[in-house]
Amino acid sequence: MFKESDIVLKAEHIVKQFPAQGGRTLTACNDINLNVYKGKTLGIVGESGCGKSTFVRMVISLDKPTGGQILYHGKNLAALSKKEIWLNRQNMQMVFQDPLASFNPKMKIVDILTEPLMNFKKIKRSEKEAKAKELLEMVELPADFMYRYPHNMSGGQRQRVSIARALSLEPEVLVCDEATSALDVSVQESIIALLVRLQKEKNISILFICHDLALIQSFSHQIAVMYLGHIVEVLPGEEVAHNSQHPYTQALLGAQFSIHMDPHTPIESIESEAPSPLAVPRGCPFQNRCEHCMEKCRTHRPALKEVSPGHEVACHYVTDKL
Repeated sequence: MFKESDIVLKAEHIVKQFPAQGGRTLTACNDINLNVYKGKTLGIVGESGCGKSTFVRMVISLDKPTGGQILYHGKNLAALSKKEIWLNRQNMQMVFQDPLASFNPKMKIVDILTEPLMNFKKIKRSEKEAKAKELLEMVELPADFMYRYPHNMSGGQRQRVSIARALSLEPEVLVCDEATSALDVSVQESIIALLVRLQKEKNISILFICHDLALIQSFSHQIAVMYLGHIVEVLPGEEVAHNSQHPYTQALLGAQFSIHMDPHTPIESIESEAPSPLAVPRGCPFQNRCEHCMEKCRTHRPALKEVSPGHEVACHYVTDKL
């Protein structure tokens, strides 16, 4: 399903640390290894504070990793000059959680949509309206929306404009950071359907960050589960519901609500709270919430190991049974 030759973006041993009070260090990402494939969607899921957004900030060169490297077609993004980073913006674009916060409220939609194209001198000023009309049609919005201001549109409409703006430069990689979490459920579905259609039409790679496992498994080709800065499981999206093996992934599945679920099966909560990122325990980071915790889990941090083709798990309990 995933070919080595199709890798567009590769994260190798990514570590990101921040200084904290009292001379301590907060490790937001710890030894992250992930691949983004051509025309595929990689979903990264986990609780708030697990390091998802920190990772994508490094992907789009807003932050530099403390250790490791992110390779785009073999080129280390952290080693790019300021001009090269600017030029590379054409290849990787981002859709933010709150489009209203990422728009200039004094600019009309026509200017918001065409600003990236004007910055890179892709179009002339006289071509702005025609290009805005084309971009709005691409995301299924009426052409006359180009004369509106962001505050005159609904949340779902603004997110469609955000997607149109991100795709205006024809990027190869689209990064979505919680792009649907602020939307109503019905609107979420339409936005996901739009992204799936555009991915097929343009053969773009998508890196989708989300805390909703039920949503992300519905359209992601591959899913990485993140906990306290660590990747604990990587598996094909269609296998999440019936073949996930890490206790944390299974706990996330048990905690999700569905209108189709058995009314006699209670929603299972994850026991206790996650430890502070400033005090990640030695050994497995999930140990204090795991019912299968062994002595080895408290002393040795499990590494990702392949349990089946395309499926890796970082768990002593799982891998010791192989």
